[in-house]
Amino acid sequence: MKVETMVNRLANATSPYLLQHADNPVDWWEWGPEAFAEARRRNVPILLSVGYAACHWCHVMAHESFEDEATAAYLKEHYVSVKVDREERPDVDAVYMQATTAMTGQGGWPMTVVMDHEGAPFFAATYLPDQPRHGSPSFTQVLRALSDAWVTKGDDVRATAGKVAAHLRDEAALPAYALTGDRIDGAVATLAQEYDAMAGGFGNAPKFPPTMVLEFLRRYDGQACQEARHMLARTVAAMAGSGMYDQVGGGFARYAVDRAWVVPHFEKMLYDNAQLLGLYARLGTEQGDRVAGETADFLLRELRTAEGGFASALDADSPAEPGGHAEEGLFYAWTPDQLVAVLGPDDGAWAAELFQVTSEGTFEDGMSTLQLRHFPEDPAERARLVAIRTRLREAREARPRPARDDKVVAGWNGLAISGLLDAARRLGREDLRQAAVEAGELLVRLHLRDGGRLLRVSRDGVAGAHAGVLEDYGCVASGFLALAQATADPRWLRHATALIDSALAGFAAPDGGFYDTRDDAEVLVTRPRDPGDNASPSGFSALVHALVEAHALTGEGRYRDAAERALATAAVLADKAPRFAGWSLAAATTMLDGPLEVAVVGPAGPARDALELKALALPGAVVVATTEATAASGQIPLLAGRTTLDGLPAAYVCRGFVCERPVTDPAGIG
Repeated sequence: MKVETMVNRLANATSPYLLQHADNPVDWWEWGPEAFAEARRRNVPILLSVGYAACHWCHVMAHESFEDEATAAYLKEHYVSVKVDREERPDVDAVYMQATTAMTGQGGWPMTVVMDHEGAPFFAATYLPDQPRHGSPSFTQVLRALSDAWVTKGDDVRATAGKVAAHLRDEAALPAYALTGDRIDGAVATLAQEYDAMAGGFGNAPKFPPTMVLEFLRRYDGQACQEARHMLARTVAAMAGSGMYDQVGGGFARYAVDRAWVVPHFEKMLYDNAQLLGLYARLGTEQGDRVAGETADFLLRELRTAEGGFASALDADSPAEPGGHAEEGLFYAWTPDQLVAVLGPDDGAWAAELFQVTSEGTFEDGMSTLQLRHFPEDPAERARLVAIRTRLREAREARPRPARDDKVVAGWNGLAISGLLDAARRLGREDLRQAAVEAGELLVRLHLRDGGRLLRVSRDGVAGAHAGVLEDYGCVASGFLALAQATADPRWLRHATALIDSALAGFAAPDGGFYDTRDDAEVLVTRPRDPGDNASPSGFSALVHALVEAHALTGEGRYRDAAERALATAAVLADKAPRFAGWSLAAATTMLDGPLEVAVVGPAGPARDALELKALALPGAVVVATTEATAASGQIPLLAGRTTLDGLPAAYVCRGFVCERPVTDPAGIG
């Protein structure tokens, strides 16, 4: 039973996800002390619902349960209901996702947690349907059982919650030992056991893009080098030709639901595309250049905000008709008849064969995702493909568009800056470089605060109130360091080192690792700490990369020392689960012999560009290219004292600021 639209407390929220629930009949509260005080006053448990704006199953649960009058009435009487945007409050999400995975063996969104007045959870789940399914209870059945237990077995419930909270707080110091070359070889061997030789990638369905692992394999130069290169090449090719990649508009969906990468979960996240953009640009291949360029175009066309930052995501769903409920994938999938209607009989049939669009369909309701498993080699066919993609993209614009989550997340914009600059330098595209600079300027203007502090989000040019977490410090610092390399402007180095120094002061753990929240952050049931990568780098691994890059640009030994101490605490994870330690392993591989530091000095032009491009192909290298006059200022220490050679642009390849003889021929680099 549904009710007419009403407005609840979320109407004043800044989060697009919370605003999606502002007209629910549920009496929602935002996370905060007021909600906990209300639960104590009424002596009822707290229902915590965590999701994000582009989440398909969050929309399903909202439609089934949170828009239902009877469910809302029961929640209002028996619970205090709290809604959290996991992208705005990753600290809250991290704590209760840890509880959810501990209690159920799996995690995901929407996340549903019931807890006591101290924030200790005693029930956790992900999506709960509105009707019993496959022997599992419905959402309302769960609500009634938990409320009854709270009233009739209160002591037992609170004891359970206390045990869960104690488990979450029982976070001993991580064992620390060096990530040696032998251990890195072992990580590659473990990855090879989990590698899917049939379809590329790792494990079975669902298939997520293993971006950070692939960058580790790109940098790896150990005993299993040939096997690592094969896993890398096969996986990047499989993803580029898959239904997970938008063959019409560029950019990647969040993951594929099947082993063969045919059907994606269609939401498109900034953090995925920022990382994949950089990875493909760094490959230095024709396919890599094409995918990087198309993905960069997608970012600029569909995620860039009016203020110069980048929005968080595009939804998976589109409304089937104006005012109707949204359905997943409608914007992206095609039938053969639809291709013919747009392209005509000849081009439509050719496109259907090329993109594997069948009458049976590879998706739902006779529709197909577009795959491009074999990119045409003939120049005429390539030109035909370009024209067809343009016409399909223009036709697709007439379809109902997926909604956009337009909040700007600091850390993900740091990833976007790095990815755009990888592509800008590889492809020689000034528009991408300028977009990265403007995104950096937005972060400085809205997110950066005195003392090297960061705010997590902004929207419509207004900064939000939530403090940045470690992910933000690490990714933004790396973005600023990438700007320092690409522009030779020392202000970006100053901003980056201020953030790194602030993070070292506020997030450090006694064992050399890092917590995810600052030492003066809101006190939760436990202080979150997770070195494992997920879809984006963990705050831990992001900061380690920033430390390595800062050391390469400044020569400051304390940054390298901090990175080495931190990496030692990730060795257990790298040994046991390297798929979740890819970014830490990439940093460790770079630090075994380096990192390589390359200063390219000379007047702008083809000769300097050729040196820079060759240097950028060195895995993990930090590369700065600039004029002799800028180098002479000494404001970026790696450039200090570097000059041209007999009037020609010169490249200085160094390790620990100890340099080889400068070269003027790109062939002399590497």
